[in-house]
Parts: sequence; C-alpha cells; structure tokens
Amino acid sequence: MIETSSKNLSDLSDSSFLIQLVYPAMQAMGLDVERIVSECRISTTLLQDRSSRFPHAAQQQFWRVLEDVSGDHHIGLHLADAVQVYRGQVLEYLFLSSPNFGEGLKRAQNYQRLVTDAMQFELHIGQTQSKLVLAFAGDDDDDALIFRHRNECFARFLIRYFQAVTDGAFAADEVNLLHDAVGDAAEYSKVMGCPVHFKQQEASLVFATTILATPSTHAEPDLLRLHEKLASKQLERLSRQDVVGDVRQIIAEMLELGQPSLESVAARLDMNERVLRARLTEAGTSFNQVLADYRCVLAKRLLARTDESIADVVYLTGFSEPSTFYRAFKRWTELTPIEYRQQKKAAQNSRTESE
Repeated sequence: MIETSSKNLSDLSDSSFLIQLVYPAMQAMGLDVERIVSECRISTTLLQDRSSRFPHAAQQQFWRVLEDVSGDHHIGLHLADAVQVYRGQVLEYLFLSSPNFGEGLKRAQNYQRLVTDAMQFELHIGQTQSKLVLAFAGDDDDDALIFRHRNECFARFLIRYFQAVTDGAFAADEVNLLHDAVGDAAEYSKVMGCPVHFKQQEASLVFATTILATPSTHAEPDLLRLHEKLASKQLERLSRQDVVGDVRQIIAEMLELGQPSLESVAARLDMNERVLRARLTEAGTSFNQVLADYRCVLAKRLLARTDESIADVVYLTGFSEPSTFYRAFKRWTELTPIEYRQQKKAAQNSRTESE
C-alpha cells in the first residue's frame, strides 16, 4: 500500500478547499448546515480562504456529525453526488490543460498534497486495465471505520470528476474498498455505477487503459506551463509551512519544562538557529509568534474544556509568573482567564438547555 505520510494522523492537514466544496453540497441536500458548522467548529476562515488548512483529524468529528444529522449510513456516497465538480482549483486546470487524461492524472499525482496530506493516489498502467490505487491515512487505526464515509466520498467524487474532465469517456470497471459494506451493499454499486468489492487488500478504481489516451478538449501548452508554475508555487508555500508545524510540535513537547527558546527548538530540529529563523520568516511568521499562538490556543482549550486551576494553566502554558500569563491572555482575548472561562461555561450551559 502507498505510504500516505510518515507523520501521525494529528500532523496531517487538508485544504480549506474541501470544506468549501462540500458546504454548498450539504445545503443542496437540505442538511442542517448551521448545526454541522457549529458542532464541527468550522470557522468562517475555512469557508472563505482557500489558502488556509485544517487538521485532517477533524474529519473524524465531521463524518460522525454528518451521519448523525443526516441519518444516512451512506452519507459519504450521497454527498459526493451532490458536490459541484468544478470549483476553479489549480489541480482542475492541470487536468484540463494537459493533452490527455493520462497526462492529467500524472501531473495531478505530483501535486495532490495541495488538496490533502492524508490521501494519495498512484497510477498503475496495465495492458488492458489500469487502476488508481488510493491510500488514505487512518485506515490502519482502530477507529478506521469513522473514515469510511471519507473514503467512499473520495472514490465516488473521483469517478464523477474523471467523467467530467473526459467529457463522459471515463467509466470505472470496478471499485475496491478496504472496509466491509455497511447497510445495503447494493447501494454502493448503484451509486458508483460499477461492481464494488469490499475488504480488499487495497482501495482502487479500475478502468480500461484506453481511457488514458482520451484527449482533453481544453488542452493548451502555454496554459499548462502556467498552471504547473502556479501549482509548484503553492506546493513550495505549503512546504514552508511544514516547519511551522514542526516548531509547534516541539513547543508542545517542551512547554511544561519552561519557556522553549529558538535555540532549544533549533537544536531539536538539528538546524542552525539562523536557518530556522529564516525559514519561519519565509512562512510569514516568527518563533515568538508561533510560541504565542500555541500558548494562546492551549490556554483557551484548558480554560474552556477542563477544570484545571488557573495556577495549573499558567504552568502548563510555560509561564513562570501568573502576572505574565494574565497580561498575555488579556492581550490575546481582551478578557481575563476567569472571564473567558465563565463566558465559555455560560455558552455551554445555554446550548445544553436549548437541547
């Protein structure tokens, strides 16, 4: 099976483009979108800014809530059918401006991380049949069934998308899934439009090799070069952001021991301090900013979701003096820690009463 990433599931991220893709689809299906947005804590930034990312682990909660709200055991399949195929994403342009479907697949394979870290596809070309092997992060976890909606949604959406970019020429001969069927197995074949096999060694879409030669009616060499340049630029920006995640992770590990320094974090990364400072600048931030942002998020989480004393929150966020923590928290939120905790508990009690 393809290795999706050497990182843990908690370190992987998805483009906000995915949220922006499914949001109107959920509306079109008549789902309670406000409830979904609230329970999944989907921010306005994710709904508006295509350059932002969100933790892939958040999809666990998303699919739980979506199944609960919809009451549909096949919500992944059905959501994929409601999603708009074209939304002006750079991978779409790479497909459309490539000379044929096979070339578009190969190029998209190089840039798939722009959409998600947690799913990779790999093209295997055979004499009469070819297959696109799909590797999803989290499929080896004990909680893998939570992600079955995600996997089914991706597989079905890819079929619809490939049909669109080939003007209807693409057809899947079969779909293979790692998990067992849930509910009516016939629903899978009905929606996918082909036989579906479960509990397979790999997840894949199988199709006729001749489809790879399907020419693109939008092929344009000059535009292709432009789109590849744009995709490469976005990939470089994403790679620069990786160092921010690495620094944040080390800060999390070191915080209880006191305030992490640029020097100590650089040493953990086996990197020169000057190089680390430069890479963070390239990513549009600084060490002090990453540290402050992490402390802010951690402090809010501890105050809102736990009963830890203020003194313990001060310690867990790496501050040496309560007064320093209070000043920093007031700067971050314009509230004192106690006011923030009271505000969050009041909001939580209000939601409970309304239910």
